[in-house]
Amino acid sequence: MRDVATSPLPLSKTQPCMNAHPTTAPATPGRAAQMSTRVGFLIAGFTLASWAPLVPFAKARTGLDDAGLGLVLLCLGVGSIAAMLPTGPLAARFGCRLVITCGTLGLAAAAPVLASTENVYLLALALAVFGAGLGMVDVAINIQAVIVEKASGRAMMSGFHGLFSVGGLLGAGGAIGLLTLGLPPIAVGIMVAVLALLLLAAAWRHLLPYGGHAGGPLFVRPRGFVLFVGVLCFVMFLTEGAVLDWSAVFLVSVRDVEPTVAGIGYAAFSLAMTGGRLTGDRIVSRLGARRVILLGGLLSAAGYIIATVAPSVPVAVTGFALVGLGAANIVPVLFTAAGRHTAMPPSLAVAAITTMGYAGVLAGPAFIGFFAEATSLTLAFICLAVALVGVALSARAATR
Repeated sequence: MRDVATSPLPLSKTQPCMNAHPTTAPATPGRAAQMSTRVGFLIAGFTLASWAPLVPFAKARTGLDDAGLGLVLLCLGVGSIAAMLPTGPLAARFGCRLVITCGTLGLAAAAPVLASTENVYLLALALAVFGAGLGMVDVAINIQAVIVEKASGRAMMSGFHGLFSVGGLLGAGGAIGLLTLGLPPIAVGIMVAVLALLLLAAAWRHLLPYGGHAGGPLFVRPRGFVLFVGVLCFVMFLTEGAVLDWSAVFLVSVRDVEPTVAGIGYAAFSLAMTGGRLTGDRIVSRLGARRVILLGGLLSAAGYIIATVAPSVPVAVTGFALVGLGAANIVPVLFTAAGRHTAMPPSLAVAAITTMGYAGVLAGPAFIGFFAEATSLTLAFICLAVALVGVALSARAATR
């Protein structure tokens, strides 16, 4: 039996890309839609990653300890998950374009507040808005990616997600560079907002005005294979969320790195993940989805171990890079598998596993804060390595 992501994706006669008016047949997505999909992933990755270098500054401005920071970060996860739940049906009814536009506007509005406020409650509110915008963009652009990938007749998901990683590299690296040059965090936040809006304007025309079959419930409880894929996505997104929210804190508090350059851990993670995903379609074709999950999970686990036990900063940063390299193509393979599954409509399946995944990337790091406060951040990272080994051992079932 062939792996789910090693063969071309056929263009079905009944595409899940009909708009709310079934009498109006949408045009088959072409290269312009593919490019707008990449820009959508770029917006999501860029805005999310720009927050990573700003976390230590927000912690210092508000005077929060690890547990308090973890509690505030939970607001980002709550806002994101709350927005993700209805995004699949909303994209089906109103189209991916409108949902992505609304989400990007929320991201642009929240970014300057995250970079400047000293009020804990305002920070929590801004994180909730930021998370909601991110959730809307991420679900809708993944729905569009499934539609565009099927229309192309070939595997493209790793490449699409690669642009999320490119955005992560640009967001983290750009924020670090601006902070190192002496710009205040508020200036960084404003620049992030402006660039996100410019990217949206460039892609807006070719974002899909449809997003699946309209009608049905706002959320369908995932079951069977979709539920299983969602659990694996939870672990993988938790891996990314832990590096996003805690790698800078780890390097500052454990390795005595200066706060202005502490985002280098996430930048290394993003750089490695970017390279892995931009070459990911060829990697998946050569190795097969099963080996990508098995080897990638083991490599990410080894990266966490290296990052936490290494006594030197360069080796620790290398460990975070290995985490990103190993995790690079696991999530795209899982999204392709879910999009091909027939037990649930693709828009609902994508929304379900994205919601479960972002429970890891956004809510999970909040619990890491509580765990780190009770034990240590080093032990929390080691526990993540154990979970990644579990993902690797699930490779056969995930690609069956």
